[in-house]
Amino acid sequence: MVNIKEYKEWQRLADMDLKTAEYLREMKPLPIEIICYHCQQSAEKYLKGYLVLCGEVPPKMHDLDELCKLCIKYSDSFNNIADNCSDLTAYGVQPRYPMEVTLDEDDMKQALDGAKKIKSFIVVIIKGKIEEDKKQIKTEEIE
Repeated sequence: MVNIKEYKEWQRLADMDLKTAEYLREMKPLPIEIICYHCQQSAEKYLKGYLVLCGEVPPKMHDLDELCKLCIKYSDSFNNIADNCSDLTAYGVQPRYPMEVTLDEDDMKQALDGAKKIKSFIVVIIKGKIEEDKKQIKTEEIE
């Protein structure tokens, strides 16, 4: 059975990370690393939310490549966002620790675009999954 309530909590947190990233664009100096981090976090939570809807317990990992591969088991269409996942993966760990990070505004824009693409993709695919599950439940009730 689909766990819509748990998915919605993942989605709420993912939305909050993406909104935070967009809000931080107004800061001076521009916190590029932190914006990229929130973009990665948003994408991670959207992917984990999808896995929840598929009945999985999301793994405790930050590697978007691996999370995307887990999602591909349920829908090959996740190949469409695999490159975005790869681009964002490094931002889940790098910006959290003091080290020389050489990110610029183009990286930040790419991170925001990638996170938004992942969000849009998953929102659409989840609507389809929920509708499919509702049809399945009705079919089972009839039988």
